[in-house]
Amino acid sequence: MRSAASALQLPVPDFYDKANAGRYAYRPDQQKVFDDAAAWRARYSVKLSGSDKTKVHLLLIDVQKDFCFPDGTLYVGGRSGRGAVDDSDRIARFVYANLGALTDITCTMDTHFPFQVFFPSFWLNAGGQPLTAHTVIPVADVRSGKVRPNPAVAWWLCNGNYAWLCNQVQFYCAELEKAGKYTLYLWPPHCLLGSDGHALVGVVHEARLFHSFVRGAKGWVEVKGGNTLTENYSILAPEVLMRYDNHPLAQRNTQFIKTLLEADAVVIAGQAASHCVKSSIEDLLNEIRTKDEKLARKVYILKDCMSAVAVPDAKSAGRFLVDFTPQAEDALKKFADAGMHVVESTTPMVDWPDLTVGR
Repeated sequence: MRSAASALQLPVPDFYDKANAGRYAYRPDQQKVFDDAAAWRARYSVKLSGSDKTKVHLLLIDVQKDFCFPDGTLYVGGRSGRGAVDDSDRIARFVYANLGALTDITCTMDTHFPFQVFFPSFWLNAGGQPLTAHTVIPVADVRSGKVRPNPAVAWWLCNGNYAWLCNQVQFYCAELEKAGKYTLYLWPPHCLLGSDGHALVGVVHEARLFHSFVRGAKGWVEVKGGNTLTENYSILAPEVLMRYDNHPLAQRNTQFIKTLLEADAVVIAGQAASHCVKSSIEDLLNEIRTKDEKLARKVYILKDCMSAVAVPDAKSAGRFLVDFTPQAEDALKKFADAGMHVVESTTPMVDWPDLTVGR
C-alpha cells in the first residue's frame, strides 16, 4: 500500500533558479540551504529518512563540472549539445519533488591525477611525442612499439622499472580487449583533484544538501578513478583488478555494493550514459545476478537525466568526432530486458512499477 504522504510531490523551493544549471560558476550558499531546510521540513511535515519504511537510494553518477558544462574539459553534451546542462536541471527538480520518498543520496565523483593510463600525458608515440585525446590504443599498437608509456612516470610509479611498466600496460590493454567492453581510449584531462572541474554541479550540490538537511540523511560521496594504471568507469569496480605479475592492482567497492543491494529501490542518474553510468549499472546487474535476478526490478534508471558522450567535429557542422549514443541506447535496452525499469524523472514515483513508497 502507498501512503497518501508518499504520493505527494513537493514543490520546487523558491530559491531554485533553473538558469543556474547552466552557470559554471554557480555555487549555493550552504548555510542558507541549511536554514531553509528546517523551515521546509516544518512546512510540509517531512519526516526524517530514518523512519522510511521503503529505503530508496538515489545514485547520482559523476555530476561534475567538467562533464556538465560546455566550459568543462569533457562536456557531455549529447547530440543536442544541451545534454548534461538540461540533465542537471531535471536531476535537481527530481530531488526536490521527491524529497520525502528519497531516503539516501550518494554522489560519485570521478577523481583523477595528471598522469593516468587513460590520459594522453601517460603515452608517447614511436617518435617520442605525446599522444592526443580521443586516441584509441589497441594492444597491437603497444606490442608493436607504435605507442609506449611515458618513461618520465616510471620513477614514482614503479621505482624506475620501465620494463615492468611496459609489460603492465601491454597486459592491461589486452585485458580490456579480452573483457569485450572497451579498447583503451584516451580522454582529455578531466576531474583532476583540486581543479574547478572536479566539483559537483552547483544546482545538484544544492539539491543534495537540501535533501540531507531536510531529512537528516547522510549525503554521502563515493570517490573513484585515482588508480594510475586502470580505468574506473564504474563506481563498483575498476576495469582491471590484477597486474600482469599476478599481484592485485585494484579491488571492487564491496561496501558500496552491499549498500545498494540492501536498499529497497535504487534510482540512477548522471553522466555519462555511455560510459560511467552504463558501466556502473552493468556491474550492479552482475552483482544482482549472483544473488537473485528478480532484484533487477528494484532498479530505476532516469533516462531523461543522463546523456551520452558525443564530441562535435569543429571542422564539420552537424558531425561528430565520436558519438557513443548508440552504445547508451543499447545499454538501456539491455537493462530493461534484464528487468530494470527505465523511467522518466517527471513521472511521479508513486506511478513507477514495482515500487511501494511509504514513510
